[in-house]
Amino acid sequence: MSGKAGRGLALAAAAAAVLIQFARPARSNPPVKPENTMAAQVETPEAVRLILERACRDCHSHRTRWPWYSQVAPASWLLARHVNQGRQKMNLDDWTEEMSAKDICQETRVGSMPLKGYLALHPEAKLAGQEIQTLCSWSQRAVYR
Repeated sequence: MSGKAGRGLALAAAAAAVLIQFARPARSNPPVKPENTMAAQVETPEAVRLILERACRDCHSHRTRWPWYSQVAPASWLLARHVNQGRQKMNLDDWTEEMSAKDICQETRVGSMPLKGYLALHPEAKLAGQEIQTLCSWSQRAVYR
């Protein structure tokens, strides 16, 4: 590739990188209604609440912490999609009858939650074996109010 063609390709790539920044996904944190939260509907011990807050809140609540890279495409598209999907499957701030505390045990026990990609950037969300056991013990005897 000649120098002129290489420069043209680099310029086109730079222009594309700038242009995709204008395609911004919605990043929302809807208001939390205390009566709709999981904690209002399911007895949740403090130890369980702390684990859920640390490892699940960002993708499974209305209290997502949007990091700086959530402003940069294409990462912004991926993060918004993950949060939207996570909130649909389980939302700690909008708990519905279809959501089950037992699902929390299953997803953490088999290692599908938290997502590996999330853990790469948020190692503090990694669950230890004892924490998974705490979640599972609680979920098996969760009392709905």
